[in-house]
Amino acid sequence: MGLAKRIIPCLDVKDGETVKGTNFINLRKAGDPVELGKAYSKAGADELVFLDITASYEGRKTFTDMVTRVAAEINIPFTVGGGINELADVERLLYAGADKVSINSAAIRNPNLIDQIANRFGSQVCVCAIDARLEDKEWYCYLKGGRDKTEIKLFDWAYEAQERGAGEILFTSMNHDGVKEGYANEALAVLADKLSIPIIASGGAGCKEHFYDAFAIGKADAALAASVFHFGEIPVPELKEYLHNRGINVRL
Repeated sequence: MGLAKRIIPCLDVKDGETVKGTNFINLRKAGDPVELGKAYSKAGADELVFLDITASYEGRKTFTDMVTRVAAEINIPFTVGGGINELADVERLLYAGADKVSINSAAIRNPNLIDQIANRFGSQVCVCAIDARLEDKEWYCYLKGGRDKTEIKLFDWAYEAQERGAGEILFTSMNHDGVKEGYANEALAVLADKLSIPIIASGGAGCKEHFYDAFAIGKADAALAASVFHFGEIPVPELKEYLHNRGINVRL
């Protein structure tokens, strides 16, 4: 059956609080990130992602103390992103207890950062996050939490990131983010066919079927979601049971 598919709650953190928006705007509060992380760990989530969503934009460093608190409370792998611009940032977060780091804007601005992280800490530590929007049948990458458009195309950049040593691609469709109408399965399938590293689907989960489609149609290795988990719409154990019953290999 191959490797088990992973279910990954994502916690967007702003000023120490978990928040959730739609299409990257209109944020609302969803609770304490450490307590939420603990609850997800107990509920059977496979991994967690914590993103300091304003760090790149405001030039701040990710909150190291939160990472330390999370590491003390949970026993599943977790990834931290936001405001990571150099190896010293990566070192600080790994030392605080993170298992992986997610880089997005910084990687596009300085692609060598991927090589540096992979060479220093191993590919498994480097998650290359890509925020992209479909415009006129082309997927374009965006910087600074979806604020600034680039002329870089999703599939080209994902392939380059892999070749430079990224261990995983976390692809968020800005068109689908927070809309709850399903993941960008066609784009996910193209990524899965083009790359040999795991693809994490992000943006669009609204019901259990959407997760199934991301795995069955999008060929994703993991599916990430936020609001459906934070606001109790889809309990993680229930989702895994559903996927298992439909023939998707998940850890129960």
